[in-house]
Amino acid sequence: QVQLVESGGGLVQPGGSLRLSCAGSGFPFSSSTMYWYRQAPGKERELVASISSTGGTTTYSNSAKGRFTISRDNAKSTMYLQMNSLEPEDTAVYYCKRRTWDGRDYWGQGTQVTVSS
Repeated sequence: QVQLVESGGGLVQPGGSLRLSCAGSGFPFSSSTMYWYRQAPGKERELVASISSTGGTTTYSNSAKGRFTISRDNAKSTMYLQMNSLEPEDTAVYYCKRRTWDGRDYWGQGTQVTVSS
């Protein structure tokens, strides 16, 4: 079955960096557009970044642009989110998502990112 497993979250000071990973299995990872979302306490889940199947096209939210970099390694069936210059407002649970051709969404369990001094 489809599995998405995020890792790499943790506690970091403002201005610090983290790299999140999302390992996919049970589906054709190399032909799937993939997404990073986040959900802060009391807020709706929001799209952070997306990456096309080949990695040739990426998109970012305004808050992520210039600080975060999405990438993927299809040989490892893994997607990444490099997050730099982290701010307390980036504190959230970060999720990866795969959407199928017919619109079904599959989510990972999430990884907690806390930015605090």
